Amino acid sequence: MPGFNIKINRESEEPIYRQLIQGIRMQIDSGTLSAGTRLPASRDLAKQMDISRISVVNAYAELRAEGYLSAHAGRGTFVAREARNGNHIPSRSLSPASQHHQDDTALPDSSLRDMMRLARRPGVINFSYGAPPTEFFPVTQLRDALNTVLDRDGANALSYEAPEGYAPLRAAVRDYVSALGIRCSAENVLITGGAQQALDLVVQALVSEGQTIVTSNPTFLGMVDIARARRIQTYGIPVDEDGIRLDILENYLLENKPRLIYVQPTFQNPTGEVMPLHRRRQLLNMACEYHVPVVEDGVYHELRFEGDSLPPLRALDTNNGVIHVSAFTKMMLPGMRIGYVIANGTHFERLVRVKLAADISTSGLNQRAIHLLLERGVLAQQLVRNNRELLRRRNAALVAAERHFPHGTVWNTPEGGLYLWVKLPSTGPSAAELFVAALQKDVAFAIGNVFFTNNCGSYRMRINYGLQRPENIEEGFRRIGAAWHALADTYRDEYEYEDVEKAALF
Repeated sequence: MPGFNIKINRESEEPIYRQLIQGIRMQIDSGTLSAGTRLPASRDLAKQMDISRISVVNAYAELRAEGYLSAHAGRGTFVAREARNGNHIPSRSLSPASQHHQDDTALPDSSLRDMMRLARRPGVINFSYGAPPTEFFPVTQLRDALNTVLDRDGANALSYEAPEGYAPLRAAVRDYVSALGIRCSAENVLITGGAQQALDLVVQALVSEGQTIVTSNPTFLGMVDIARARRIQTYGIPVDEDGIRLDILENYLLENKPRLIYVQPTFQNPTGEVMPLHRRRQLLNMACEYHVPVVEDGVYHELRFEGDSLPPLRALDTNNGVIHVSAFTKMMLPGMRIGYVIANGTHFERLVRVKLAADISTSGLNQRAIHLLLERGVLAQQLVRNNRELLRRRNAALVAAERHFPHGTVWNTPEGGLYLWVKLPSTGPSAAELFVAALQKDVAFAIGNVFFTNNCGSYRMRINYGLQRPENIEEGFRRIGAAWHALADTYRDEYEYEDVEKAALF
């Protein structure tokens, strides 16, 4: 297209799709692109500029929302008639959250993380967060616990705690996990600022820059972020319905020496899968044989509403090879940031040293409040109520998916946890493309390929059904389905238009 010459700085911290937006907007405002000019199809422009198609799709979508562009089914994308010399008609902008940028090398395309921030706009039915809904939080009981702690302990509750944590809470965690089959002493328990910090401490304590950790593929995005921030290599092992593939893992271990194996054996994020007992034992035997510690992330272990509970890896471990990480964040109060690590010997000593360097200690007030809630049985009561409601929301999600998602879509049926792991038909738009269209309809989900270490999962999406009440699940799934069908129709129209256009040239 004459005059369409936009330079992309691939070294910039600015996401590529934002650079493209600025370039197109500048050419429209300057009159270089006049009203009515037809822009290249998204895949043609992506190929021409050697960038990902999702960057073009994102840019076009936001420029349409701002009134700079207009789309016409069967014809293409055009500069809006009103958008010239900077006098475009403003519309509901998608960009408030996207005005804040950062270098985000943890994603296949840095624009994806930026787009996920847009899901936080008021009015969006948001399935993208990895957290429980706020209505699950025992606010009244927490308020009473905080007041009781302050009345009882006064300024001591606001002082530094020992790096290992508040001693009564460490003992309470020991007693708490014993009900799961984990045997340990309070001296094996380190209190942390949530499970995310616990995982970060493990990585810092046991893995050096340039070394490798092994995980499943897909895996928890937070671990991928930690590894990349610490300049640690990640190697993803494919999964099946039972979790990480041990045959492929063993082939890798035969020729490599990773520092850690990281897994979520129960209600894995994002797949929701549960590793069966026989595979848990096989994984532990393999890790022992190859002398690789296993980091077990158990934050979803107790969010079970169907089926029989399985013991954590730490409960099955007879060789002290498992470092167990969990938290009270997914169960009850994410903002309190209270998690824990259970480890032995030199591993524990290293973790304490790293914890001391990281933040000295976790909030003493929060630790004491959580301890009081545990003593009063609030967590146990809350779990029963939460799991009952999660079952109701899971059932609503399964019904709504069957009703509204396009033919050929498949999803899991989780027995617990928070997530529906969905695979879209590969004949239609990708999950990232659908995300942009769905956001226009005020609904959001997590794009699947951010959970992969190798950029796979383009047609996957993770839906946190736990975040929404059944009526919002129904409406949100309806909007996602409508967005998919509208986008699929637009692509068919675009393909037909381009086929006609090409035919006219010959």
